[in-house]
Amino acid sequence: MVEDFSFPKPTPWLQRVWQDLQPTPGRLNSSLRMTLASILVLVLMLVLQMPYIAYGLYFMFLIGRESPSVSLRTAFVLVVTIVLVIVVEMAVVIVSDNDPMARVLSVAIVTFIGGMILVSTSLPSLGGAIGFIYCVVIGFWEHHAHEDTIVKNSLRLVAAFAIAAVCGVAVEYIFGARAPADRLEDQFRIRYQSLEEMFSLCAREGVSPKQRFDAAARVSRLAAAGQTGMMDLYNQIVDRNLDTGYLPIGTRVQITMLAELMDHSAAFGLQSDTRDDPEFIERCARIAEQCGRLIPAAIPQSEKRLEPGPQTTNTLLDRVEATIHSILVMPVNLGAAKNKELAVLPSRNVPFLIPGAIRDKDNIAFALKISLCATVCYIVYNAIDWPGVSTSVTTVMVTGLSTTAAMKQRVTLRILGSLLGGLLLGLGTIALLFPYMDSITSLIVLVGTIAFAASWISGGSRFNYLGIQVAFAFYLVALLDFSASTELAPARDRFIGIIFALVVMWFVFDQIWPVRTVTAMRRVLASVLRSGASLFLLIDAAEQRDQLLRETESVRDRVGKNISALRTMSEAVEYEFGVDRDQHLRSSELILQISITSAALIWNQVAVLHDQQGIDVSSEPGLVEMRRKLADHMNVMAEAIGRKTGFPPESSAGLASPSLLNSEHNGEYTRNTIARYEDLQNLASALSREA
Repeated sequence: MVEDFSFPKPTPWLQRVWQDLQPTPGRLNSSLRMTLASILVLVLMLVLQMPYIAYGLYFMFLIGRESPSVSLRTAFVLVVTIVLVIVVEMAVVIVSDNDPMARVLSVAIVTFIGGMILVSTSLPSLGGAIGFIYCVVIGFWEHHAHEDTIVKNSLRLVAAFAIAAVCGVAVEYIFGARAPADRLEDQFRIRYQSLEEMFSLCAREGVSPKQRFDAAARVSRLAAAGQTGMMDLYNQIVDRNLDTGYLPIGTRVQITMLAELMDHSAAFGLQSDTRDDPEFIERCARIAEQCGRLIPAAIPQSEKRLEPGPQTTNTLLDRVEATIHSILVMPVNLGAAKNKELAVLPSRNVPFLIPGAIRDKDNIAFALKISLCATVCYIVYNAIDWPGVSTSVTTVMVTGLSTTAAMKQRVTLRILGSLLGGLLLGLGTIALLFPYMDSITSLIVLVGTIAFAASWISGGSRFNYLGIQVAFAFYLVALLDFSASTELAPARDRFIGIIFALVVMWFVFDQIWPVRTVTAMRRVLASVLRSGASLFLLIDAAEQRDQLLRETESVRDRVGKNISALRTMSEAVEYEFGVDRDQHLRSSELILQISITSAALIWNQVAVLHDQQGIDVSSEPGLVEMRRKLADHMNVMAEAIGRKTGFPPESSAGLASPSLLNSEHNGEYTRNTIARYEDLQNLASALSREA
């Protein structure tokens, strides 16, 4: 039965943390650049005697580090956003004459807008920044200070962010990575070569267990790096519109597929026993050969891959075969120009607003929950007149997510980061180090060490959020001003504010209005399937070809980001608790496998639409009818997955006539499309039995 999944044994937490801290390609360079930029910001702000050093240093972690162009664009957008937020804050205070009720309503409205930006745009970090900065600057007006002082403090805050932006961008342009396409090719090559080596050893007789373990350990280290580093390189290519070289068609989706393949292969290599039966050896040898063919620049120019996918995924080896099958059936060669056109979608072609996201009731519900939590925290800390716990409001903006497990994951890391950075490092520095530090050199060494450690942690795939929170908590506690802090009360108050916000969010997100991670994954998967259905209809639309290609680009971007998000969400499912946790784990694995399988089906259609010879394929009446049926069935499948209900399977015989299947001109495309749909339908049927 398909439901009888064999999951790898859970890895102890300390071992997982250790794996997440292992060196990965580019991690050291990124950490050193972050350290240098943080030191520059610290020195400039100390020399100029500027306040809000903590916010300036934290801003360094918000600037994109994928490439100089990403850093510049992100820094510019964030600084402009901060200026606009401060203008809005001053307008609210002037118009309402600093009325407390107006401030409360403005917090509710701004945090709602920030929540909507977070889930409805292609720049989600912008939403969190808006809510975070507004809650900080509106707090200035709660103190009994002169208006001129408050306005100057707002401008000083802008200056702190501007200095951080200049330093961060300058360091990235001077020391940032070069040739990201070549480096991304290397990452594909390194991973496929490691897989080829491991499975070759598994298929070879007379190999010592140590050799196999060493090969599996290398795969495990690469798997622990996740998809983040490769996605960063991909984003560099996207933002700079660089030549893609030998990168495969649908590179973003291929990165997610490869990361999933690495996870399954690492679990298989570390947990499987040596077996000598012919079937096992033959399967491992076939996988090794397939991985060798997937190495960039070694992909065959033309190859038919019409074999059916695995019908079950009961074992780890089954899941390896299922994932590599989805990679193999992705389109390979349409000619050099078309391959490069379909490998990467330039950022200028990506719309800012996600189509339909603003009207999505789930997104509106999420923004309302964020707004409710922030407003409750704001009202409570003002009602009890305890401004020291104002960190409760900012915690809501940096921690709030749309699913329960993802929220629990960030809440857990937020608490750990606050304990390590605020109570341990921050208080320890104030009590034990500051009394003996009498020069700027010692402070530079201290801040540089913290920045490097936090940046190194944030470079991991599982616990990266912990590094950001360690830095933020330390900066807020130990660097409140350009002079050394001499009080311990601020650290206590800030930690209490964080705990209070987490309690409020737990009550709202987990008790009043819960959305389980698997439920959110089902919705995202349904969106992927609907995107695929719309693509089938686009091929047969009557509009001009240029317009069709532009609409296809939007679908490509949406599908790629959704599949990447599904993988990230699947990693958070283990934070769910309750009697149905095992079922959630099984369902999340199936959902991710369905999304990867659907990518092969969708990208083959994208390739047909971009292929000049595909114009004849799109005008064939039999193919038009087949694609209409497939679009209808995929919409039905999406509805069933979203509602957790079953759906009637469609026989392949009803999709296309025998003459079309055997056609010399269109037969290969027809059989390939139907085979990919059958793979998708088999997995979706298994998911319906999990509901």
